[in-house]
Amino acid sequence: MRPSLLALGLVAGLASACAAEPVRRNAAAEPGFDPIAFFDGHTRSRGVIESRSGAPTEQIVTDGIAQQDSAGRLHMAQTLTSPDGTTQRRDWVLWRTGPDTFDATANDMDGTARGESTGRMFHWSWVWARSPGNPLMNVTMNQWMYPMDDGSVTIRTTVSKFGFIVAEVTEQFTHPGQS
Repeated sequence: MRPSLLALGLVAGLASACAAEPVRRNAAAEPGFDPIAFFDGHTRSRGVIESRSGAPTEQIVTDGIAQQDSAGRLHMAQTLTSPDGTTQRRDWVLWRTGPDTFDATANDMDGTARGESTGRMFHWSWVWARSPGNPLMNVTMNQWMYPMDDGSVTIRTTVSKFGFIVAEVTEQFTHPGQS
């Protein structure tokens, strides 16, 4: 039984190391992406959730309103809406921890998100508490944000449990009224 646990740990560690590689490869890209600056104000997104096999399973729409406080922390109220009309509210607080590093918390997050901006890309990981108080329902979210030339941001998220990808999400975030 121990070799299986060791193998699982090695796979999870290798997946984590591979996830950081795109950040290093894009280090020379300019200009730098600042998620606080992008999400400040009103943002909307449309996206699709895909199953582990890549089949689209659900659409997702978000609407967020954010504002920076005097300490430079971004407070964002985000509403996520599913096609059946079900909504969920996520309250974010995002702050800079270094020249290119950021942390965040949210009402449905276990712990703190940690992220790094490298050139025109931002990557962070966080644990989504799908059923607060029941850690067995938690999943890990790995998000990559890519600013586009039109002012929008494409976000690609992998959702994993025990090191295995269970879903992927692709979203396009925009500022309503911006061309």
